[in-house]
Amino acid sequence: MTATRIDKWLFCARFTRTRATAQETVAAGKVRLNGARVGKPGRSLKPGDILTLGKGAEILAVRVLAVAERRGSATQAQSLYEVLEQ
Repeated sequence: MTATRIDKWLFCARFTRTRATAQETVAAGKVRLNGARVGKPGRSLKPGDILTLGKGAEILAVRVLAVAERRGSATQAQSLYEVLEQ
């Protein structure tokens, strides 16, 4: 798999607990893909993209390393991205 929906990726990478929450987060404009605000949960995401999102009181920037077909363990989820220094 080379690309996936942004809401599915957020769920598989364990940034949200449910896919519905991921859809709400994206629809609310709280996620940026390569610097541009994303408003639709169905937007495609591929390895190499930079994703910026709020996590608690901080802003987190991650590089997408891989996409997953389904949600796995926390260790598998951490292999999907790398946190970028700010």
